[in-house]
Amino acid sequence: MTAVQHDPQLAVMVEQDIVTHVNARRGLAALRIGFGLTFLWAFADKLLALGFHTGVNDQTGAVDRFGDAAWIHGGSPTFGFLSFGVPADNPMHDFFTSMAGDTWADWMFMLGLAGIGVALTLGIGMRLAAVTGSVLYGLMWLASMPLDNHPFIDDHLIGLVALTVLALTLAGDTWGFGKAWAKTAIVTRIPVLR
Repeated sequence: MTAVQHDPQLAVMVEQDIVTHVNARRGLAALRIGFGLTFLWAFADKLLALGFHTGVNDQTGAVDRFGDAAWIHGGSPTFGFLSFGVPADNPMHDFFTSMAGDTWADWMFMLGLAGIGVALTLGIGMRLAAVTGSVLYGLMWLASMPLDNHPFIDDHLIGLVALTVLALTLAGDTWGFGKAWAKTAIVTRIPVLR
């Protein structure tokens, strides 16, 4: 068993205190940035209907970029998935479909996508991003039940685990602003913002 070696010159623990191999830190950074850009892209697609699912007619395949499906034009980012994506035999079907298209659900979903995406991409607020991202992934996992390809594991559950690992390993420090963020006054006072 290897003990974590914390540099006494540093006021805060950093990623290399936990992940000692540089290539492992780079791999975690690449994973973090990939997840961050995925959240940001989902936000942009829902906001503007860029045609990467949002703005695509399911029957004809026609793409209406920047059309009525865009959130900025009155479209609902939660309506489609919560209305049609929750299986009828899901025990929580009525719970999820009841909030489809609600203004509060749209705002929470979009703020979550943007906030998680920015935090992961920049490497700041990793703990908060992991918690909120895990809640989002967990709810999407519950809404997808029963799963088609496995009794309980799908990409939402894997994403939940990955975000937790990224936060626990301080993956925002490599190729991100995590170290500088950790030294700010607000983060030293409120460590959950790390």
